[in-house]
Amino acid sequence: QVQMVESGGGLVQTGGSLSLSCEVSGRTFRTYAMGWFRQAPGKERELDAAISRFGLTTYYRDSVKGRFTISRDNARNKVSLQMSSLKPEDTAVYYCAATSRVVFTTTREEYDYWGQGTQVTVSS
Repeated sequence: QVQMVESGGGLVQTGGSLSLSCEVSGRTFRTYAMGWFRQAPGKERELDAAISRFGLTTYYRDSVKGRFTISRDNARNKVSLQMSSLKPEDTAVYYCAATSRVVFTTTREEYDYWGQGTQVTVSS
């Protein structure tokens, strides 16, 4: 069983930065591609960024390109999301997720495991 715990959320002003982390236990971390999703109130959960098993390939949604950076440390079983130039519309609960896909997938339903989420609030 894979367990995932996010941390690093909080309250930040517009233009500020936050770094989210997700620690993964259980099966070998490197066998999973990883993603960071967000879910704002009343909206569907959507993918912000994803990274392949060994970090060679990444994906970013257009609205976060140039502002968010996803990375992973397979030695520490951790995936991170560095967020900068934050905007009020980035306010959401952020989830890390794991998929057994070799690279990654942009399809939410193809992620096998999820963390509990961490709240990010950007004040205007």
